[in-house]
Amino acid sequence: MLSRRGIILAGGNGTRLYPLTEVVSKQLMPVYDKPLIYYPLSVLMLANIREILLISNPRDHDAFRQLFGDGSQFGLSIRYEVQTAPEGIAQALVIADAFLDGRPSALVLGDNLFYGDGLGTLLETASERVNGATIFAYWVDAPERYGVVEFDHAWRPTRLVEKPKRPRSNYAVTGLYFYDQHAPRIAANLRASTRGELEITDLNMDYLTRDNLHVERFGRGYTWLDAGTPDSLLEAAVFVHSLEKRQGLKIACPEEIAYRRGFIDREQLERLASLRGPGDYGQYLQRLPSLLNV
Repeated sequence: MLSRRGIILAGGNGTRLYPLTEVVSKQLMPVYDKPLIYYPLSVLMLANIREILLISNPRDHDAFRQLFGDGSQFGLSIRYEVQTAPEGIAQALVIADAFLDGRPSALVLGDNLFYGDGLGTLLETASERVNGATIFAYWVDAPERYGVVEFDHAWRPTRLVEKPKRPRSNYAVTGLYFYDQHAPRIAANLRASTRGELEITDLNMDYLTRDNLHVERFGRGYTWLDAGTPDSLLEAAVFVHSLEKRQGLKIACPEEIAYRRGFIDREQLERLASLRGPGDYGQYLQRLPSLLNV
């Protein structure tokens, strides 16, 4: 089986965060102690995905390159592409077609944060599925604001509805998707919606109609945040701050994930700790080897 490759979609113009995003990408905004983009990157790393394509808009392309380089500092290989106009989430798979080169993929949105005990195991299980697609659903209080997945009595998905006026389910579809090798072809054949976009819901519906869509439901022990508005960006920062201060452990620390998973060795970790400087983040990396049993 060909190894799965990852895609981070960090395109768009961040208009819901204006004027914060007038000159800085939404995905480079701070969520407490690290850029927002660290959180989706960490999700792919937890799924043991090491080859990643980061898709951004033309303005912010160089800033992401400056932040991550080729990814080797984390034991990764990161490449870059540009989405010239925000023409839908599913367009990311079309843009990534050559990068994927016939391999299965995992697509995560650049403004999504996921957290929960056992998240890595859940992601690895999804990544190991050879056929079809896997999406993740999360119980929300206002499902009319999201794409919603409906289930039958046996918790099999029956329908996907984008922002339903009368929701028949409280399970929102999150910004994390695992696909087999056929996804770029399916995405390329989608018809643009009335708003001129290749809709991810239409792509997922294609898998559903062929009875090839698996839905993982995040339980109460998990958190999903879409940090695309001022309120949700603040909520994400408060959430991360609260957990990190209480536990003394960092959330979505790529250096830690890389070290724990063997992507980098202790010497490389120590070099990164030195580069991060004398602040809290650098000191945390220096303490990491002693935290291995946590």
